[in-house]
Amino acid sequence: MRIEEELKLDFQDVLIRPKRSTLTSRSDVDISREFVFRHSGRGYRGVPIIAANMDTVGTFEMARVLARHQLATALHKHYAEAELTEFFRELPETTTAFYSMGITREDYEKFCRVKQEVGDAVSFVCVDVANGYTRSFVDALHRLRDAWPQITIMAGNVVTGEMAEELILDGADIVKVGIGPGSVCTTRKMTGIGYPQLSAVIECADAAHGLGGLICADGGCTSPGDLAKAFGGGADFVMLGGMLAGHDECMGEVTERSGKRKVRFYGMSSRTAMDKHAGGVANYRASEGKEVLLDYRGPVEGTVLEILGGVRSACTYVGAHKLRELSKRTTFIRVARQLNEVFGQS
Repeated sequence: MRIEEELKLDFQDVLIRPKRSTLTSRSDVDISREFVFRHSGRGYRGVPIIAANMDTVGTFEMARVLARHQLATALHKHYAEAELTEFFRELPETTTAFYSMGITREDYEKFCRVKQEVGDAVSFVCVDVANGYTRSFVDALHRLRDAWPQITIMAGNVVTGEMAEELILDGADIVKVGIGPGSVCTTRKMTGIGYPQLSAVIECADAAHGLGGLICADGGCTSPGDLAKAFGGGADFVMLGGMLAGHDECMGEVTERSGKRKVRFYGMSSRTAMDKHAGGVANYRASEGKEVLLDYRGPVEGTVLEILGGVRSACTYVGAHKLRELSKRTTFIRVARQLNEVFGQS
């Protein structure tokens, strides 16, 4: 046993200090990014925000709407093979959609069949597990990279720099960072495992960038300001679940409670998700997610514009003409969490 004494931070523990700016309008800010991925060699240009691969967020409908704003979607992995094949066959070149998969042999074989049917229409893949520290996960990443060298792979989740480095060296173009920060994730409560998300982003970004890799901050964002902090901390992409949940495009179950329309939202390790997709919680494990009822929020378009507007505004406060400049112009100020709660900054 050992105790690490260095302070670690979540998004709510900091604010970004404003700086002088020559920008005259938020409309002058370019919030798109351009990348060439380390392993696939493919180019990318878009707004680096990704809808999470949760079955009530990462839907075909969400992908179509987000593409209008150059945002990406990680499709959930529970679509049938025929549905995925049809979707990717009709996918416009301007839409960035990640095919999501686990690490079982069945997951791999299903992906290979879809890939062989649609060819280059599937060029982004998200290899998604709760615990990215296992040997089986690394082995699965090797197998995928060796078989399909030209696909862009996002893989995770991890929270430490040394593991981010390993995944980049093992074939990941983008490392997904975050264990436990999501609004419907209970991993920290059930297992005691986790890492404050802002510190995880900062440390993993530093490690990945040194090897020419990228990271995606996954979880913990509850407001546009949190996205600004994630990008300011070095994240190349930010993945959103709860902030995009509750909309028409989520295809979630809508119910009436006390005269108000509510939408079910749950973590993918929750009992609800496992009952739906795995026939229940296996007797050797526990649920590490929860279900909540969100207010019905209508079309996602308005929320997307609010998020993009907030990120643009953050850039103007620190004088960043482009999103890629934000991390260079970010100075974080530590704040007392109690004051955050009093003033509504949590």
